[in-house]
Amino acid sequence: MPYVCTTAQSLQMDLFKWIFGLLTVLVIFTCLYLPCSRNHKMGSAMTDRLKLLNCMKLRQKFFNISPAESIDMTNVTGPLSAFMSCPHVSNRTQKELNRLRLRFCCNATDLLYLTKKNTAVNQSIPYETSKRVYKVGAALHKMLPEDFPWSSRGHLGRCAVVGNGGILKNSSCGRKIDSADFVIRLNLAPINDSDVGVKTDLVTINPSQLSAKNMAVNPDPLVQRVSVYGNASLMISAFSYTDCTAVSVKTLQVLQPIRPQQPVVFFSPYYLKTLDCFWKGLGLKVKRLSTGFMLVNVALELCDDVHLFGFWPFDINLKKQTLQHHYYDNKLPKPFVHAMPDEFVYLLQLHSQGALTLHLQPCL
Repeated sequence: MPYVCTTAQSLQMDLFKWIFGLLTVLVIFTCLYLPCSRNHKMGSAMTDRLKLLNCMKLRQKFFNISPAESIDMTNVTGPLSAFMSCPHVSNRTQKELNRLRLRFCCNATDLLYLTKKNTAVNQSIPYETSKRVYKVGAALHKMLPEDFPWSSRGHLGRCAVVGNGGILKNSSCGRKIDSADFVIRLNLAPINDSDVGVKTDLVTINPSQLSAKNMAVNPDPLVQRVSVYGNASLMISAFSYTDCTAVSVKTLQVLQPIRPQQPVVFFSPYYLKTLDCFWKGLGLKVKRLSTGFMLVNVALELCDDVHLFGFWPFDINLKKQTLQHHYYDNKLPKPFVHAMPDEFVYLLQLHSQGALTLHLQPCL
């Protein structure tokens, strides 16, 4: 008897065909589109891995960078720009190792500048650059600070050391600099909201920026010049050269009664001598360390996290655009005194190992 398809069976067959068709479409969609999505994710992951690998290679390249005299800046700017675009890898172990070796060799923690605690009345202070000494009288000793402000605070947290390089001009780094817990500036450099910020906790003064002439009679120009830094400590290299001492002491005598909230302190020549020996022992060939490099070492010892701005001693930036020497003028340093390109190589190595953070690009 032939099989006769009933209406119910016909409906079941139609439903089966419809379901089969839907499943076929789903299978085709799965086969055609999902592999593309998976491949896209795999491709993105591969791209991320390649970027990470490239950053690792660049990090190794600049950790092993050759001495500054053999660097061709026109060829280095490209790889260095790519490296600066890589996520910075902070290394707590390297930070602590650098802190410990600087504390052991030089001890900025207790010897950065002269205090009543580390200096005695009638003590003979040796000059940094000569065999002559200076005897500390009772009057000067009385004006020295009691101790370091960080002695009771421990480490200084996140510190910004602001160099004076032309790379800071139009950088928009002011807000990032001011966000640091402790800000160190060099040689009474101008401050502004946009590029370099205004917050200051410590600023150095080069004795050549001072003049004892009429200072006691008319202190107003000096007071106006230093008051822009608020209550920041003013640190002077009073015992680097013999002709620096008189004007430095006079500055302390003039400012202390007028601005007691703004300490005037003297770099310890003991600290500067040992720091000089430390870096020359590591192969840095220099007549005298730059003030900026000195302060970077201070920060590496005292701070948990060190950020450097304006440390770029070259006349072109990472885009090969011409730069002036300072962000505020184009006055060149005295020749044959400092070796800032060589110092920069060491800073770049420290950045590569994660001991500090160099900022060489605009702060967007």
